Amino acid sequence: MVYLVIAASAVASVLAAALTVLVRRERRRTVSGPDGHRIETAATQALRDARRQAHARQHFNDGGGLSALRDRDSSS
Repeated sequence: MVYLVIAASAVASVLAAALTVLVRRERRRTVSGPDGHRIETAATQALRDARRQAHARQHFNDGGGLSALRDRDSSS
C-alpha cells in the first residue's frame, strides 16, 4: 500500500512538473502584431509549397514519371 502511494505521488509530481514547463513556455510567447502574422503566414505557405514540390520531384524521379503523367491525364 505504501509503495502504491509513493508511486502515485511520483507520477503526480512528474505530471505537475511537465504542466509547469508547458505553462511557462506559453506565457513566454509574445503576441505578435500584424507583421508577425504576415511573416508567419508567408513562411507557412512557403513550407507547404516546398513540401509539395519535393513530393512531386520524388514522384517523377522514381522512374515512373512518364507513366504517372499518362495515368493522371488518362480519361479512364
